[in-house]
Amino acid sequence: MNKRRKSLAAIIIILLSTAVGLFAAFLNRTDRSMNRKFARVACLGDSITEASGYPEYLQALLGNDSVVGNFGVSGATVSLNSYKPYYFEHAFEEAKHFEPTTVIVMLGTNDARTDYYQQIDNFISDYSRIIKSLQTLNGKPQIFLVKPPPIFNNTYELNGNNFVAGILPRIEKVANTFGLPVIDVYTQLANQPEYFPDGVHPNTEGAKIIANIIYSAIASNTP
Repeated sequence: MNKRRKSLAAIIIILLSTAVGLFAAFLNRTDRSMNRKFARVACLGDSITEASGYPEYLQALLGNDSVVGNFGVSGATVSLNSYKPYYFEHAFEEAKHFEPTTVIVMLGTNDARTDYYQQIDNFISDYSRIIKSLQTLNGKPQIFLVKPPPIFNNTYELNGNNFVAGILPRIEKVANTFGLPVIDVYTQLANQPEYFPDGVHPNTEGAKIIANIIYSAIASNTP
């Protein structure tokens, strides 16, 4: 009887060890899969991306297994009929040559400028052109569209009403058309002007909040 009990106990230990090992292997494969998705993260956008520091904070959150590239261009727009359409910027070509595994697009703020807003009817088609170009990349990166932070009182002729009524819903429409996830930075910062000294660009704390919002969103949306 004792021998039988010992044999049974040994079998149970072996089975438990095997189960633990298989579970650990599954977790490791999942971690490696996530790491591959975040191996090369391209941050596309305007001055909020280029100069705020949020990509650097995102890099710290992702860790050494990821490389985050900052491809922001100050003044860039979605609109192709502006002084600086992002689609034609060298930074956009650099972002594609970066061979990203994940792309974060945060554009639209400058399209709320009083004169550029006259082109709002073309916003969806112009934004779609950017997305289609990214989808042709061989690496087939996962793409996230970001609702940019709010526009408060400023001297840049950026209109907050235009932004809320025209830009944000169109970003949603583009995302729905392509089946892409949306990261909502706007809502979480809508009532916090203290993080935007000039009404548009986040300070250090604001940039950290943006990085945390984006990190949480891309981590939870990764298969």
